[in-house]
Amino acid sequence: MSDLTPATLDALQSNDPAWIRVQEFDLDALRRRAQRIDEFADAVIRKTVLGAADDWTALQIELVAPFPPSLRLDRLLASELEISRSRLQALAEKGALRVHPARADAMRRKIRSGSVVVIDLSDEPERHQIGSAAITNRDTG
Repeated sequence: MSDLTPATLDALQSNDPAWIRVQEFDLDALRRRAQRIDEFADAVIRKTVLGAADDWTALQIELVAPFPPSLRLDRLLASELEISRSRLQALAEKGALRVHPARADAMRRKIRSGSVVVIDLSDEPERHQIGSAAITNRDTG
């Protein structure tokens, strides 16, 4: 018990639901203690439009994931924008898709809260279809 901080001890004694939720989804801590962890790539996606204009040409997507799932960014974007991962790759290669903070392998990494994806769709004929998919919350079951 000597390795518990006073805040942790207080959270345990008060059965703090917020603290418990953080512990439940702390996969890094679990990996240090477990030989194997089964992870699932599914996630509940909620979309909120913060601003829009009739003549828009770019999407800016901020990822907010308090408990990031085991889901690669390219798979999330392909699924939610209803376009192929190869098309996303092509957009990235021509500089029309950028991820902040910038990393060469950002599309192949698991999503991180606070990341921002900017996609310039000004040259894309299906711009409105992609934009519609970007803002539509799908029924996840």
